[in-house]
Amino acid sequence: QTHSKVYDSYPQAEQVVRELEASGVPSQDISIVANRSVDNRNGDARDESTPTATGAGVGAAVGGGAGLLAGLGLMAIPGLGPVVAAGWLAATALGAVAGTATGGLIGALVGSGVSETEAHTYAESIRRGGTLVTVKSDVPNVETIMARHKPIDPVARRNEYQQSGWKEFDPKAPEHRPTQAEIDRIRRP
Repeated sequence: QTHSKVYDSYPQAEQVVRELEASGVPSQDISIVANRSVDNRNGDARDESTPTATGAGVGAAVGGGAGLLAGLGLMAIPGLGPVVAAGWLAATALGAVAGTATGGLIGALVGSGVSETEAHTYAESIRRGGTLVTVKSDVPNVETIMARHKPIDPVARRNEYQQSGWKEFDPKAPEHRPTQAEIDRIRRP
């Protein structure tokens, strides 16, 4: 079973990954994809109490060098451009054919069981500064852990985007300039 959630701030998503790993979900079953500029918009995008290596926008390694977060890297995903990512979903999105309705991140999400409507909302959320965590696991507490860190409501977020004229994720859209409300959401602890 696949579980996907988007978080407004990178620290929320980072904490979800740490708790999932601590609960016994193998790192190879977890993926994280974050807007590469999350660190530029949010000076506290990482937990300063942990050792952090430089690079990859939000830190190439967090913690003792183990787990998914240690493998974060900067990569270009078709339709999103450069992102900070690690895990199976990012690898699938990299291998997808760009320029098709089901390519890139949208295709990877739909292929993992996310509805196309939600996949478009998730991709747009990343484009606007969010961080996606996707988990392949039947561990019963995965949804509880993910919900505890206040993920976005994809229906409400889609409605918000549509009010500004957005229809669906456009891989050819220009770089997004965040609104003050989006910046505030990213900076929220």
